[in-house]
Amino acid sequence: MGVNLGQVFPNIDCKTTKGDYKLHDFINESWAILFSHPADYTPVCTTELGTAAQLKPEFDARSVRMIGLSIDSVDSHHGWIKDIQSYAGLKGDFPYPIIAGTRQTAADLGMLDPDEVDATGMPLTARCVFIIGPDKKLKLSLLYPATTGRNFNEIIRVIDSLQLTATKKVATPANWKSGEDCMVVPSLSDAEAKTLFPKGFKVTEVPSKKSYIRLTPDPSK
Repeated sequence: MGVNLGQVFPNIDCKTTKGDYKLHDFINESWAILFSHPADYTPVCTTELGTAAQLKPEFDARSVRMIGLSIDSVDSHHGWIKDIQSYAGLKGDFPYPIIAGTRQTAADLGMLDPDEVDATGMPLTARCVFIIGPDKKLKLSLLYPATTGRNFNEIIRVIDSLQLTATKKVATPANWKSGEDCMVVPSLSDAEAKTLFPKGFKVTEVPSKKSYIRLTPDPSK
Protein backbone atom coordinates (compact mmCIF):
# COMPACT_ATOMS: atom_id res chain seq x y z
CA MET A 1 0.00 0.00 0.00
CA GLY A 2 2.38 2.70 1.18
CA VAL A 3 1.82 6.43 1.61
CA ASN A 4 2.24 8.97 -1.19
CA LEU A 5 3.86 12.37 -0.81
CA GLY A 6 1.33 14.94 0.30
CA GLN A 7 -0.98 12.40 1.91
CA VAL A 8 -1.78 12.49 5.61
CA PHE A 9 0.40 9.89 7.28
CA PRO A 10 -1.63 7.15 9.02
CA ASN A 11 -2.27 7.84 12.68
CA ILE A 12 -0.92 4.48 13.76
CA ASP A 13 -0.99 3.12 17.30
CA CYS A 14 2.52 3.26 18.74
CA LYS A 15 3.56 0.89 21.50
CA THR A 16 7.07 2.13 22.25
CA THR A 17 10.01 2.05 24.61
CA LYS A 18 8.79 5.37 26.01
CA GLY A 19 5.08 4.67 26.38
CA ASP A 20 2.05 4.20 24.15
CA TYR A 21 0.34 6.85 22.01
CA LYS A 22 -1.08 7.65 18.60
CA LEU A 23 1.51 8.83 16.10
CA HIS A 24 -0.20 12.17 15.45
CA ASP A 25 -0.20 12.91 19.18
CA PHE A 26 3.52 12.17 19.27
CA ILE A 27 4.17 14.53 16.35
CA ASN A 28 1.91 17.23 17.82
CA GLU A 29 2.81 20.44 15.94
CA SER A 30 6.41 19.51 15.14
CA TRP A 31 8.14 17.92 12.20
CA ALA A 32 8.91 14.23 12.66
CA ILE A 33 11.12 11.50 11.26
CA LEU A 34 10.11 7.85 11.40
CA PHE A 35 12.76 5.33 10.41
CA SER A 36 12.21 1.59 10.27
CA HIS A 37 14.46 -1.43 10.82
CA PRO A 38 14.16 -5.09 9.79
CA ALA A 39 14.66 -6.49 13.30
CA ASP A 40 16.40 -6.01 16.63
CA TYR A 41 20.01 -7.07 17.10
CA THR A 42 20.91 -6.56 13.46
CA PRO A 43 24.33 -5.02 12.76
CA VAL A 44 23.53 -2.25 10.26
CA CYS A 45 20.52 -1.17 12.30
CA THR A 46 22.66 -0.92 15.42
CA THR A 47 24.98 1.54 13.68
CA GLU A 48 22.03 3.56 12.39
CA LEU A 49 20.17 3.89 15.67
CA GLY A 50 23.40 4.84 17.42
CA THR A 51 24.20 7.48 14.79
CA ALA A 52 20.67 8.88 15.00
CA ALA A 53 20.97 9.14 18.78
CA GLN A 54 24.29 10.98 18.47
CA LEU A 55 22.66 13.44 16.07
CA LYS A 56 19.60 14.14 18.21
CA PRO A 57 20.80 17.71 19.02
CA GLU A 58 20.75 18.42 15.26
CA PHE A 59 17.18 17.14 14.96
CA ASP A 60 16.14 19.06 18.08
CA ALA A 61 17.57 22.28 16.59
CA ARG A 62 15.20 21.78 13.65
CA SER A 63 12.19 20.89 15.86
CA VAL A 64 12.10 17.37 14.42
CA ARG A 65 10.81 14.60 16.68
CA MET A 66 12.52 11.23 16.17
CA ILE A 67 10.93 7.80 16.37
CA GLY A 68 12.14 4.38 15.23
CA LEU A 69 10.27 1.20 14.37
CA SER A 70 11.38 -2.41 14.47
CA ILE A 71 9.37 -5.62 14.19
CA ASP A 72 10.12 -6.88 17.69
CA SER A 73 8.72 -6.38 21.20
CA VAL A 74 9.29 -3.45 23.53
CA ASP A 75 11.21 -5.77 25.88
CA SER A 76 13.46 -6.81 23.00
CA HIS A 77 13.99 -3.16 22.09
CA HIS A 78 15.10 -2.33 25.64
CA GLY A 79 17.70 -5.09 25.53
CA TRP A 80 18.90 -3.99 22.08
CA ILE A 81 19.22 -0.37 23.23
CA LYS A 82 21.97 -1.46 25.66
CA ASP A 83 23.97 -2.79 22.70
CA ILE A 84 23.31 0.37 20.67
CA GLN A 85 24.49 2.59 23.51
CA SER A 86 27.61 0.48 24.03
CA TYR A 87 28.48 0.50 20.33
CA ALA A 88 27.90 4.25 19.91
CA GLY A 89 29.43 5.32 23.23
CA LEU A 90 26.12 6.65 24.56
CA LYS A 91 25.22 7.04 28.22
CA GLY A 92 22.02 7.74 30.12
CA ASP A 93 18.48 7.62 28.82
CA PHE A 94 18.10 6.64 25.16
CA PRO A 95 16.94 9.85 23.47
CA TYR A 96 13.99 8.71 21.34
CA PRO A 97 11.33 5.98 21.33
CA ILE A 98 11.33 2.79 19.26
CA ILE A 99 7.98 1.39 18.19
CA ALA A 100 7.24 -2.31 18.60
CA GLY A 101 5.95 -2.68 15.06
CA THR A 102 3.93 -5.44 13.45
CA ARG A 103 4.24 -7.00 10.03
CA GLN A 104 0.80 -5.60 9.23
CA THR A 105 1.99 -2.06 10.02
CA ALA A 106 5.06 -2.62 7.83
CA ALA A 107 2.90 -3.94 4.99
CA ASP A 108 0.40 -1.08 5.26
CA LEU A 109 3.17 1.52 5.07
CA GLY A 110 4.95 -0.18 2.15
CA MET A 111 7.97 -1.07 4.29
CA LEU A 112 8.65 -4.66 3.18
CA ASP A 113 11.65 -5.63 1.05
CA PRO A 114 10.77 -8.66 -1.14
CA ASP A 115 14.44 -9.23 -2.02
CA GLU A 116 15.52 -9.69 1.61
CA VAL A 117 13.91 -12.51 3.62
CA ASP A 118 14.30 -13.94 7.10
CA ALA A 119 15.01 -17.55 8.04
CA THR A 120 11.37 -18.49 7.42
CA GLY A 121 11.31 -16.91 3.96
CA MET A 122 9.26 -13.85 5.01
CA PRO A 123 10.24 -10.45 3.53
CA LEU A 124 12.18 -8.24 5.93
CA THR A 125 11.14 -4.72 6.81
CA ALA A 126 13.07 -2.34 4.57
CA ARG A 127 14.97 0.66 5.88
CA CYS A 128 12.40 3.37 5.30
CA VAL A 129 12.69 7.03 6.19
CA PHE A 130 9.49 9.05 6.46
CA ILE A 131 9.67 12.78 7.12
CA ILE A 132 6.31 14.13 8.25
CA GLY A 133 5.32 17.79 8.52
CA PRO A 134 3.41 19.53 11.32
CA ASP A 135 0.30 19.12 9.14
CA LYS A 136 0.82 15.33 9.48
CA LYS A 137 1.42 15.00 5.72
CA LEU A 138 4.27 12.99 4.26
CA LYS A 139 6.93 15.38 2.96
CA LEU A 140 9.62 12.88 1.91
CA SER A 141 10.17 9.14 1.84
CA LEU A 142 13.40 7.23 1.26
CA LEU A 143 13.48 3.48 0.85
CA TYR A 144 16.76 1.67 1.47
CA PRO A 145 17.24 -2.06 1.00
CA ALA A 146 17.79 -4.04 4.19
CA THR A 147 21.51 -4.36 3.41
CA THR A 148 22.29 -0.65 3.02
CA GLY A 149 22.64 1.77 5.93
CA ARG A 150 21.39 5.33 5.80
CA ASN A 151 23.37 8.56 5.57
CA PHE A 152 21.92 10.66 8.39
CA ASN A 153 23.89 13.75 7.38
CA GLU A 154 22.04 13.64 4.07
CA ILE A 155 18.74 13.25 5.91
CA ILE A 156 19.47 16.38 7.95
CA ARG A 157 20.39 18.24 4.75
CA VAL A 158 17.06 17.19 3.22
CA ILE A 159 15.17 18.41 6.29
CA ASP A 160 16.87 21.82 5.97
CA SER A 161 15.64 22.00 2.38
CA LEU A 162 12.11 20.84 3.21
CA GLN A 163 11.72 23.34 6.02
CA LEU A 164 13.08 26.20 3.92
CA THR A 165 11.03 25.49 0.81
CA ALA A 166 7.86 25.00 2.88
CA THR A 167 7.86 28.72 3.74
CA LYS A 168 9.91 30.42 0.98
CA LYS A 169 9.35 30.49 -2.78
CA VAL A 170 12.62 28.76 -3.51
CA ALA A 171 13.94 25.37 -4.51
CA THR A 172 17.35 23.96 -3.60
CA PRO A 173 19.83 22.75 -6.24
CA ALA A 174 21.89 19.57 -6.23
CA ASN A 175 24.16 19.17 -3.19
CA TRP A 176 22.73 22.33 -1.60
CA LYS A 177 23.52 23.02 2.05
CA SER A 178 21.89 25.49 4.39
CA GLY A 179 23.21 28.99 3.77
CA GLU A 180 24.05 28.43 0.10
CA ASP A 181 22.27 30.06 -2.84
CA CYS A 182 18.79 28.82 -3.66
CA MET A 183 16.78 28.81 -6.87
CA VAL A 184 13.77 31.06 -7.47
CA VAL A 185 10.82 28.80 -8.30
CA PRO A 186 9.68 29.02 -11.97
CA SER A 187 6.14 30.09 -11.00
CA LEU A 188 7.42 33.50 -9.85
CA SER A 189 7.84 36.29 -12.37
CA ASP A 190 10.97 38.43 -12.23
CA ALA A 191 8.91 41.28 -10.79
CA GLU A 192 7.52 39.07 -8.03
CA ALA A 193 10.98 37.69 -7.30
CA LYS A 194 12.40 41.20 -6.91
CA THR A 195 9.72 41.93 -4.31
CA LEU A 196 10.13 38.67 -2.41
CA PHE A 197 13.92 38.60 -2.45
CA PRO A 198 15.33 42.00 -1.50
CA LYS A 199 18.88 40.62 -1.82
CA GLY A 200 18.14 40.15 -5.50
CA PHE A 201 18.75 37.21 -7.81
CA LYS A 202 21.17 36.32 -10.57
CA VAL A 203 20.18 34.74 -13.88
CA THR A 204 22.51 32.01 -15.11
CA GLU A 205 23.18 32.21 -18.84
CA VAL A 206 22.59 28.97 -20.75
CA PRO A 207 22.72 28.11 -24.49
CA SER A 208 18.94 28.11 -24.80
CA LYS A 209 18.89 31.80 -23.74
CA LYS A 210 16.05 30.94 -21.38
CA SER A 211 16.30 32.75 -18.04
CA TYR A 212 14.93 29.94 -15.91
CA ILE A 213 17.94 29.38 -13.65
CA ARG A 214 17.69 32.22 -11.13
CA LEU A 215 19.86 32.08 -8.01
CA THR A 216 19.19 34.06 -4.86
CA PRO A 217 20.88 34.05 -1.43
CA ASP A 218 19.33 31.72 1.14
CA PRO A 219 16.30 33.78 2.28
CA SER A 220 16.40 32.29 5.76
CA LYS A 221 19.80 33.84 6.51
